[in-house]
Amino acid sequence: MKKFPDKTGIRLDVGGGANPQPGFVNIDYRALPGVDIVHNIEETPWPLDDESVLVAVSSHVLEHINPHAGVFMGVMDEVWRVLKNDGEFAFAVPYAGSPGFWQDPTHCNGITEATIYYFDPLHESGLYSIYEPKPWKIKHLTYTQQGNLECVLIKRRPDPSYEA
Repeated sequence: MKKFPDKTGIRLDVGGGANPQPGFVNIDYRALPGVDIVHNIEETPWPLDDESVLVAVSSHVLEHINPHAGVFMGVMDEVWRVLKNDGEFAFAVPYAGSPGFWQDPTHCNGITEATIYYFDPLHESGLYSIYEPKPWKIKHLTYTQQGNLECVLIKRRPDPSYEA
């Protein structure tokens, strides 16, 4: 596992490419300037310790993650694994079906507000019970169907009551 000098935890930019957030450790599959950890985020586990991340961000990356055979769910579970308890994951993606989603031929994972509901065991939709991924709490969710979706999730502690 890669070690960083800050013992309290790191800030992680998931897929930051050549333009990572300042002050964040950048994990990306491309060995570009500014990438600290060269690793395909679809391959888990990542070379980071459990609960070593204070906050994670991702900008226009998750729509590129393969949704087939649980790969996207695995990536979300991996972000959960590396985050400290109550850590936050903030991300932005083009809304599924929007012009911004369809314009890029590498976009394969459409994300809408309903997609986010699958990750919150206490959401009224009950969608969490279908796959039972690692549990998140939706802190913030905003979107326009012709634009982007922005979300902040908080890592929930596991609780047997979440399971069906």
